[in-house]
Amino acid sequence: MARALKFNLETRVEVLKEMVEHRQLDLAHYDLLPKVVADAAYNGRSNFSGASSQSLETGQQSLVSSTSADKNIFTSNLTLSWDMLDFGLSYVRAEQAANDVLVAEEDKRRVANRVIQDVRSAFWQAVSAERVLGRLAFLEGWVQKALGEVQTIKDRRLDAPLPLLQYERDLLGAQREIQQLFQDLSLSRVHLAELMSLDPGEPYELAVPDAQPSELPLPDHLEDLEQRALMNRPELRKVDYQKRINAKETKAAILELLPNINMFTGAHYDSNSFLFHNNWLTYGAKVSWNLLNVFRHPARKQVIEAQEMVLDAQSLALTMAIMTQVHVASAQYQAALQDVKMTGRYFDTQQEITEMTNRSWTVKTTTEHQVIREKVQALVAELRHESAKAKVETAYANLLAAIGEDPFPTDISSDELDVLTQALEERWKWLRRENVFSRLTQLTPTAEVPLP
Repeated sequence: MARALKFNLETRVEVLKEMVEHRQLDLAHYDLLPKVVADAAYNGRSNFSGASSQSLETGQQSLVSSTSADKNIFTSNLTLSWDMLDFGLSYVRAEQAANDVLVAEEDKRRVANRVIQDVRSAFWQAVSAERVLGRLAFLEGWVQKALGEVQTIKDRRLDAPLPLLQYERDLLGAQREIQQLFQDLSLSRVHLAELMSLDPGEPYELAVPDAQPSELPLPDHLEDLEQRALMNRPELRKVDYQKRINAKETKAAILELLPNINMFTGAHYDSNSFLFHNNWLTYGAKVSWNLLNVFRHPARKQVIEAQEMVLDAQSLALTMAIMTQVHVASAQYQAALQDVKMTGRYFDTQQEITEMTNRSWTVKTTTEHQVIREKVQALVAELRHESAKAKVETAYANLLAAIGEDPFPTDISSDELDVLTQALEERWKWLRRENVFSRLTQLTPTAEVPLP
């Protein structure tokens, strides 16, 4: 799980997306600041700029040609301006950017939860395959030998054809089931390597645990799990944040209806020697109003309301789907537990039959064909039991995903494998405590990204 969280490409993509949203939020904060503009210019010409005046009444020249500017002039200014409407809109956009960060975090949670869920399922399936790998190769050769002997007996007509065909059918059916079960389990190694972002074909070894983790009791009332799911599923929380973003868009639309007030002040310098003052300060205020925004507002309001209706419908659809997933995941977990008990009992019974058949073969009271048949059936029963135990772990991971419970600690800032491994181990120990599902319903997570 630690390797998947650190190296899985999908998880890394979501981490990078979250980082981009954080950078966008930092950038949005700068839009709240006033504008400070520094300007410098140099102007030159080949001769003096001069002019004369003419009387409008008499048409006669009333002033000798003169100049009031040097040939080469250097100017500079530093102006501070503050636009109140831009400040209000920038504040709203910064609040929206803060919610975009939360949306990215929920996307990261969703992808990480799915990756951890897939890792858990693939790991236990691979473990189940590891436990029966050695015996499978040995028994496969034995079955092939038995099938060859059956074919020889059929060709020489040494026995009745019907019992031979029934025996061959049983062997082939068991062999097909063994191969199918083992193929399903062994493919999990490839999937597990993909989740850890290992190179294709790169070998690795599994640390096979001695025993399966103990089962967890579910709460008596599924309403508790439904409440937890509706409170913490990343899909629903993402829609809630999008609703908040859309509500901020309403504020932005109202702000655009207001007139804009711009206040400014600045320091200026001009190298023109004809000026009485080469340095001076300016200050002032300006009011402007885009009247077309008044006619544009109804159309924009309709767009915002339509978006709100879409988000409400999406929230309702997700709510119904999530409640269904909780019920399905709970039923699958209970069914998986029952399947483990049944396949375990079947496996124990088949082992006793196999042992009794071996003892009978030792004293020559049964045939070798019967021994092979029972050994094959024992391996089939073991594979079924191992597959059922892997399905329990998958069902448990599906149940945690259905209620939105993070299988990994979300407050870990380090990506070192040792730190992630220890944090995951502590998290899973906590999730394995008795009545943990009822405790989960008492937690109410909150997420806010405050503005400075």
